[in-house]
This record gives sequence, structure tokens and C-alpha cells, in this order.
Amino acid sequence: MAKGGLKLMMRNLAVELGDCGITVNNIAPGAIETPISRKMLQDPKKAPALLANIPMRRRRKTGDAAGVAVFLASSEADYVTAATVVVEGGLLWSYGEQ
Repeated sequence: MAKGGLKLMMRNLAVELGDCGITVNNIAPGAIETPISRKMLQDPKKAPALLANIPMRRRRKTGDAAGVAVFLASSEADYVTAATVVVEGGLLWSYGEQ
């Protein structure tokens, strides 16, 4: 629910601020090891099931979204606004709760 709320807030801000030349975008990162997910990701029975759902066959690394952030902050992205860039290695194509 929180991610959906952020996405809608970002879109509304992009509409409100667009005529000021301000772009507003969102980066949606995929699975990464956090204190919440660590138990599942380190479980030898559960981790392979998660990786099997990721076409790139690996978890997201901390820096994987950095290039997207740099691009969105650059002048190359001056006309990109109200976009959500999903950085998840293809996970969402078939993800089911594990």
C-alpha cells in the first residue's frame, strides 16, 4: 500500500510541478536483503524459489538502482516525468509471495 501511495503522490506532484520545469519520478527497487527479508533469502529451501522467479537469476545489488537515479537526475532525463522505473531484474513477471 505504501509503494502504491508513493507512486500516486509522485504522479500528482509531476502534474502539479511540470509547468515549473520540475520533473518527479519514482524508482521501484526489487528484492534486496533487508532485516525483514534476510531469513527467507538465507534459507536454502526458500531462496532458490525466489531466484527462480527472477529472470536475471540474482538478487538486486545495492548499486543496481544507482544508474537509474543518476540518469533521472541528469539533463538526459529532462523530459522524463511521472515515470516509475522498476529495477527488479524481471521479478514482477511471475512473482508470488513465497
